[in-house]
Amino acid sequence: MQVKYYLLCHAAHPGSEAGDMRRGCCINTEQLSAEETFLRTFCCRSVTFSPSSMKRLLLLCLCLHAVLCDIEYDDYESKKVLDPRGHRPLTGGNERYIAPVVVPPPISGSGSYRGRPTIAPLRIPQRQEKEEQPDAGGCTHASEQMGVLCPTGCELKTTLLKQERNVKAVITDIRRDVNDLSRSSNTVYSYVDGLSSHLRDRQRLVDDNGNIITTYTSDMEEQHVFIKETIDTSFPSTIRHLQQILDTVRNKIQKIETAIMSQRDKCNKPCTVSCPIPVVSGKECEDIFRKGGTTSEMYLIQPDSFFRSYKVYCDMTTMNGGWAVIQNRQDGSVDFGRRWDDYRTGFGNIALPNEKGFCHKPGEYWLGNDRISQLSKMGPTEILFEMTDWTGSRVQAKYNQFTVQGENSNYVLSVAGYSGTAGDGLLIGAKELSGENRTMTIHNGMMFSTYDRDNDNWLPGDPSKQCSREDGGGWWYNRCHSSNPNGRYYWGGLYTKHMAKHGTDDGIVWMNWKGSWYSLKAISMKIRPFFPSR
Repeated sequence: MQVKYYLLCHAAHPGSEAGDMRRGCCINTEQLSAEETFLRTFCCRSVTFSPSSMKRLLLLCLCLHAVLCDIEYDDYESKKVLDPRGHRPLTGGNERYIAPVVVPPPISGSGSYRGRPTIAPLRIPQRQEKEEQPDAGGCTHASEQMGVLCPTGCELKTTLLKQERNVKAVITDIRRDVNDLSRSSNTVYSYVDGLSSHLRDRQRLVDDNGNIITTYTSDMEEQHVFIKETIDTSFPSTIRHLQQILDTVRNKIQKIETAIMSQRDKCNKPCTVSCPIPVVSGKECEDIFRKGGTTSEMYLIQPDSFFRSYKVYCDMTTMNGGWAVIQNRQDGSVDFGRRWDDYRTGFGNIALPNEKGFCHKPGEYWLGNDRISQLSKMGPTEILFEMTDWTGSRVQAKYNQFTVQGENSNYVLSVAGYSGTAGDGLLIGAKELSGENRTMTIHNGMMFSTYDRDNDNWLPGDPSKQCSREDGGGWWYNRCHSSNPNGRYYWGGLYTKHMAKHGTDDGIVWMNWKGSWYSLKAISMKIRPFFPSR
């Protein structure tokens, strides 16, 4: 620095004349910066200074140099600030960046698993003839091996056929009784009609027989009235009542016959079960794979015998299989802007049925932080991120160590050992940033945040500055992210701040692959126990 040269000259010639010192210090021909040129021009003017004046002049030059250097440093720092909305840069002296606390490292070691045993050669099963089941309705089981029963329609068929035989027998008896009653009624009616004729004959005798015939005729008239009333009122009412019963039974029989016909049409096709769960199960997907469950579909797992088993989609093909899918996004059918309790217990559709009725395709879902924490703390665990853009390109990000702490610590994330083609989105932050701006996008060591539980590192406690509320979903936000797998789903990939709800990069973002303003078409998170390959 030229100012230092002046000071050295003054120190080397304390008793020299001012003019000689000035001439000796201003003849340096080395290249100078802009502020040094200014200082040389100012300090080396053609005037004569006394030693005391020269000291004051040097002090003034030092002050000017400090001011110029400070201005240039500020300009340099302002050029470093980059705001792609993948982070929240410092905006002024009132905000202070809070570095993440030191978190325990992820669980590591060899674990309980060793290399997988050699797979035995496949045996071609002998085809067994399908046995006709002894169901009265003629239905057969849909699966000889699994023993999957027919739905209630097949049982209904058998029951209705039995009821039909019983009802027909009862109706035949009723019809026989009605016919007998009808014949009896005709007989009685014929008898009454004969009595009426006899009464008329007797009436002719009344004129001849006097009082005896009158008495006899009165008795006969009373009997006639009683019998006539019985025939005209009681018998028709009974017949009408029986006819109504017969019509009701006939209608029921017709309905039953219609139901039987519809069930017979349905039972012409083999009975299937919607989304059956395979018989094989285990502690997690790796355990299921080693027990013979080698197809990718929905399974039941039970990591701890003290807790109930639950469903999860197991990927048994990617990188030798054994992966439990803990998160999947593929079509935007499920809203991931959920509350803390939803992320704690899990939400979405584990699997979707295909044309055969089996769940071989994963749905959109979040397995649940409690379950993810439990699986990751059973032993050394690795995690795989698989991503697809809207052109069909696929990349991966794998971490050999992955642990999520429990709810008491707000599910603190710990990862290590990155490898892959997508770029490290959890450990090093966004590569397009630098310095503190980049540090604020690191996710390792962060607590989980949702819009109703703010645990991020962006001014905690300030409701107007919450990463989860602005960026569309729950995640291990810092201030705020370099990856955002649970963000809002944007069709087509590219989007702008005018399309975003809060003007932020709230899409399904992986900055180190596609940047902040590109939302991925699909992304999934899969975990399995880590064990050395052999």
